[in-house]
Amino acid sequence: MGTDLDNAARVTYRVEQTFRYAYDSPVTSVRQRLVCVPRARHGDQARRRHRLSVHLAPDGPAVRVPRRSGRDRAGNSVLRVLVPSVTSSLEFRLVAELSRVRAEGPPRLPSAALRDPSLLRPTRLTAADDRVRTLASGCAAADPLLFAENINHAVRHALSYRPGATGVTTTAAQALALGAGVCQDYAHVMLAVCRAAGIPARYVSGHLIGEGASHAWVEVVVPSGDGAVALAFDPCNDRRAGFSYVTVATGRDYADIPPTSGTYVGAPGGRLVSTQTVSVLDCA
Repeated sequence: MGTDLDNAARVTYRVEQTFRYAYDSPVTSVRQRLVCVPRARHGDQARRRHRLSVHLAPDGPAVRVPRRSGRDRAGNSVLRVLVPSVTSSLEFRLVAELSRVRAEGPPRLPSAALRDPSLLRPTRLTAADDRVRTLASGCAAADPLLFAENINHAVRHALSYRPGATGVTTTAAQALALGAGVCQDYAHVMLAVCRAAGIPARYVSGHLIGEGASHAWVEVVVPSGDGAVALAFDPCNDRRAGFSYVTVATGRDYADIPPTSGTYVGAPGGRLVSTQTVSVLDCA
């Protein structure tokens, strides 16, 4: 399937994802922000249809709750949901169908994106230290694309994939010093190196076919004609992110676009379990 996708002109995908919260006692006023619905359009990727339902029991029917959908400043689809009361569990279920058409190419951006502070300034999670700056200097190249390829390769070999070694608040500098992390950390380290080198880049959340959890990678913005394009790199796998990848959202770092976040009123102790399946419906 990987080879077919690499050579495909058009691919249609189905994404099925669940987020299930379990509570030790009843809670109220659950306010949830969901960034799990893929963007309506992202370069060669288009969202064809989607449905997100809310359930108050594992086998129970969908329930109607107040919800508000919109887009954030980066153009990501954001859904805000209010669930007045939950007895023991709350589950969000997403089904989405998307397509990618190779001829439409990567996301095109205005030339101003090359100077966009949100793509160039370090965040708390992507601030540089001496290790980051040393890694950046070792990747230097006159051509921005080659520079990005060098960074992608260097980050892959600077970290070992180790689930549980880091968390969502781990910074790029901390992960690099540890020499370990997960896809989110690889993305943050690549972003830190890009920004230390003056290369505009952004964090991408999405899915990699064959993985049972969400994935993260990086888009590097490079000049193209009189504008710019965002080219996707996966430092966790040391490769360009091709048609095995489905984009959900982009941001400055993970903190901008966690798939689910929120608050509730009640005793602490809520637990989250998520599942996902990405399947190919058509490949030509």
